[in-house]
Amino acid sequence: MAKVYAITNQKGGVGKTTTSVNLAASLAATKRRILLIDLDPQGNATMGCGVDKSSVEYSVYDVLVANKPIIECIVDAPECGFSILPSNQDLTAAEVELINEIGREFRLREALNAVADQYDYVLIDCPPSLNMLTVNALAAATGVIIPMQCEYYALEGLSALINTVNRVKQLINPTLEIEGILRTMYDGRNGLTNQVTDELRRHFGNKVYSTVIPRNVRLAEAPSHGLPILFYDKQSKGALAYLALAGEVLRRATAQDTGANTQAEQIHG
Repeated sequence: MAKVYAITNQKGGVGKTTTSVNLAASLAATKRRILLIDLDPQGNATMGCGVDKSSVEYSVYDVLVANKPIIECIVDAPECGFSILPSNQDLTAAEVELINEIGREFRLREALNAVADQYDYVLIDCPPSLNMLTVNALAAATGVIIPMQCEYYALEGLSALINTVNRVKQLINPTLEIEGILRTMYDGRNGLTNQVTDELRRHFGNKVYSTVIPRNVRLAEAPSHGLPILFYDKQSKGALAYLALAGEVLRRATAQDTGANTQAEQIHG
């Protein structure tokens, strides 16, 4: 059964889409089966994988609103090594169209049930707001990855997001956990960066990934070529950072599975 991670932060410009696309590519490079879901109406993750958002026959909108089987809407991102459920501007209407639907927050989770055994990891690129699309992602997810810049205001936004995650956990998805907090656009020479890092570690401990994503020109250029950084410049600092993040994600997942199996053996043994 796939591990489903919602990559979210209601603050824009923190590297959500960059992380979604490049973590998907880096996990795929380790021979894992990956599905990336673009849940942002801007469709940047779709374009960043080399898929033309304006020419796709079906998108995530058709899954959420028209109940189209998800398997019919997923497309391959052939140069990236993974599959994607694309998005485009159609998705803008989903919020309004779902408003009176019963069980609207579970649409994505129900759709994913049909393909969950076909993938090892599902990554969901969320929009930069806490709306019904983000709630759908959190309802479907097993974990939340939060990219954030090491700035003062980012900490304020983080506490609001944590409150939302806890609320979703309490009301609709009791298994939801914070998977990790990822420091992006990182500059270790900056005093504020180090202060924010200390603050994060004090509050979240080992939930803060050891890996940091540096400011990197090649990383910023890659989306305009429709490629993850791994296929645009695999020697760049950005590419090496996302490969390191993939390794950290895999190690944590293995440790969680081992812990869960040990606990199950103790209960049944």
